[in-house]
Amino acid sequence: MHRAKGSVDSTHPISGDELRALRRTQEPGCRFIFMNERGAPMTASGFRKMLSTVGAACGLPHVHPHMLRHSCGFYMADRREDVRVMQDWLGHANVQNTVRYTTLAPGRLDNARAPG
Repeated sequence: MHRAKGSVDSTHPISGDELRALRRTQEPGCRFIFMNERGAPMTASGFRKMLSTVGAACGLPHVHPHMLRHSCGFYMADRREDVRVMQDWLGHANVQNTVRYTTLAPGRLDNARAPG
């Protein structure tokens, strides 16, 4: 995946379980995992438009793909994922961009104790 704003490019694999689950939702013989309504591979612009349309239909008028990235960051922080793993997954060149997710994680100080 090519990223903007100085982030690190990366590829995120789809696990076998995830791939099988996606395939179960498709017609037999489909060539692509993500397709548009005409059976062609889904493009990035097509995905943005679809996400925006679905969001608006759900009463969320300004939904965009970057929101999914933020959701992933907050999910990882809520699970207490290592910040360096999060940094790599999210493609942040600077760890300070990743730390923002961890500072907002609910309960992050639940197990903290004062020294002494």
